Amino acid sequence: MIEGMRTDSLPLMPITMMAAADLIGEKYGKYATDHHIHVRGQLAIAAKYDIDYVSAISDPAVEASDCGGSIVMYEDQPPAIDERIALLSDKHVLSGLKIPEPSQGKRMSNRLNVVSDLKREAGTEKLVEGWVEGPCAESADLRGLNTLMLDFYDDPSFVQDLFEFVFEMEMRFAKAQIEAGADIIGVGDAAASLIGPALYEEFVFPLEKRYAETIRSYGAYSRLHICGNTTSILKKMSELSFDIVDIDFLVPFEKTREEMGQGQVITCNIDPVRVLRNGSGDDILRELERCHSIAKPRFIVGAGCEVVRDTPEKNFKLLTRFARAN
Repeated sequence: MIEGMRTDSLPLMPITMMAAADLIGEKYGKYATDHHIHVRGQLAIAAKYDIDYVSAISDPAVEASDCGGSIVMYEDQPPAIDERIALLSDKHVLSGLKIPEPSQGKRMSNRLNVVSDLKREAGTEKLVEGWVEGPCAESADLRGLNTLMLDFYDDPSFVQDLFEFVFEMEMRFAKAQIEAGADIIGVGDAAASLIGPALYEEFVFPLEKRYAETIRSYGAYSRLHICGNTTSILKKMSELSFDIVDIDFLVPFEKTREEMGQGQVITCNIDPVRVLRNGSGDDILRELERCHSIAKPRFIVGAGCEVVRDTPEKNFKLLTRFARAN
C-alpha cells in the first residue's frame, strides 16, 4: 500500500494497547513497563484479529520518564505525566538537561526490547512499529501542557530551543528502534491539534517535517498520529511526507481526502466509542464503507484512535472482515 503496489486486501492497522493487555489477562501498568507482557499482548491480539502489524506503542510518558520527569504510575491505566511538577517548570533547567541514551533509560530500553522481540517473533509476517513522541507532545510532557501553550506567546525562542532538544532526543530514540528491528516509526503528537493553524505552521510543522525526513533517511517508514480535530491543519499535514497519516474521528473524512490529496495513505477515522464499541454491526460496516468510498485506494482500516479496551469481540472482528473483503 505504501509503495503504491497492488495488495491482496486492505491493510488492517488499528491501534491496540489496553485491549491487548486485557486479552492476555494482564494489568496495563505491567503491559506498559514489562516488555515480555507487551510483546505477548501484541502477538495475541494480532493473531486473534489478523492485524497486519504489531506495535511498541504504550503511553506518552516513556521519554519524559527517562529524562527525569515525575510520572504517575497506575495499576491498570497508562502512566501519566504529573504536570503539577513538570520537569521543566523552571525553563532554565533545559540548558542543563541531558538527552538520555535510549539503551540505558529504563523505559526507553524497555521499548527497544519490545521492538526487538516483536521483530524476532512476528517480523517475517507483520510490520513492526516503533513509537516516539512528536515535538509538541513531548515538549508538553516536559514543560506542562498549559505552560507550553503560554510559551508560544510569551517566549517563542524558548519553545524553539525546547523543540530542538526534543527533536534530537526523539530521532536518537527512533534510530535505536529502527536498529532494533522497527520497520515503521509512529509519531504521536496529540498536543499539535490544540494550537491552531498559525502556530502549527510556524512551530510544529517544520519539526514534524524533519521527523518524517529523518526517519526516512534511517531506512524506515513513518506514521503520524495526531489525536483531536486537525481539520484546520490538514493542508499543512499533507506537505509533511509521512507514509501513513492517522485521522481522528473528529475530522470530516471528505475534507481529509480533499486537503491531503489522492496520494496520501490515510487510516479510517470511525469513532472508536460511539461506532466501534457501541454501534451495531450495520453501523460499523456502514461507516467503514463510507470511509473506504471516500479514501480508496490509499486507505488503511482502523479506527479514529485507540480501540477501547471493552470493545465487543464481534464488533472488532468486523474490522478484519471489512479489510479482508476489500
